[in-house]
Amino acid sequence: MSLRTDVGIDLGTSSILVYVKGSGVVLKEPSVVAVDQYTNKFLAVGEEARRMLGRTPGNIVATRPLKNGVISNYEITERMLRYFMRKSLKKSIFKPRVVVCVPSGITEVEKRAVVEASNHAGAVKTYIIEEPIAAAIGADIDITEPDGNMIIDIGGGTTDVAVISLGGIVVNTSIKVAGDDCDEAITRFIRKKYNMMIGERTAEDLKQKIGCVYDVEEEQYEDIKGRNLMTGLPMNIRVSSSDMLEALEDTIEEIIEAVHSVLERTPPELAADIGNKGIVMTGGGALLQGMDKLITDRTGISVRIADNPVECVAIGTGRSLDWLKNLEEGYNNRR
Repeated sequence: MSLRTDVGIDLGTSSILVYVKGSGVVLKEPSVVAVDQYTNKFLAVGEEARRMLGRTPGNIVATRPLKNGVISNYEITERMLRYFMRKSLKKSIFKPRVVVCVPSGITEVEKRAVVEASNHAGAVKTYIIEEPIAAAIGADIDITEPDGNMIIDIGGGTTDVAVISLGGIVVNTSIKVAGDDCDEAITRFIRKKYNMMIGERTAEDLKQKIGCVYDVEEEQYEDIKGRNLMTGLPMNIRVSSSDMLEALEDTIEEIIEAVHSVLERTPPELAADIGNKGIVMTGGGALLQGMDKLITDRTGISVRIADNPVECVAIGTGRSLDWLKNLEEGYNNRR
């Protein structure tokens, strides 16, 4: 039995990752909760609840309590955090100190909501770290050096683009366009082109299996099932990677524009560093086929996908536990 455990949480719109000091990433589950509306009782959390999305009777609601990287349902977020913290931690005498990762564009009020939810869920003290900083630490970048490093973190609800130097963010933007918007774009495209309605799980599977944003050498296909909007009956279609390219075009364009806007505002010395070192991509969106090639094509700067991009932010959040003194100073200065 340990005295105290330090915990890092990547509080994502689509998934939550928990990093425990000394053990690494111990939990990775979708941030979905199934609640019985009549009794307000939790029926399922995480992967089990995700399987219920779009398949529940009237009294059961499978919901995502986080939207665009911020808390949209405080009570359910707090209960979900408590559940995941208990599941991740072995018994310890004292409550854990927790570092929670949030998008760089959220407000002080939204940050306070995260801190309060985490403290009520069982933390003795909660610290906040911004996503680009956590992503850079997780990608093994020494952010304390006086060099420019550019990070693009594409999550489920937000895309964070930032230039980091001397341990802080110099220029950044956070847009509410990311993986979930890609799923919605695929759903809209299938409805428009094939007159078929599909659920968000089917759209996500399509994105992961054949989704692409750059011309592929060999066309890929995936068979999917859905509901015919004309007849109301089930139907099957075959979707190609060219369809995905067309479906995702507008959404990805917004991310490219965010990258351009940050580069335009980057001081010349740091821009030169980025030109030499390249851009680092993290988050689940980095795995979208051709994303690195497209950004290289549009900016002229080489792009590297971090090792283990999905867990990168959680690993960085966990490693920042060693910097708790610095985070504590920032925490006290904000109060």
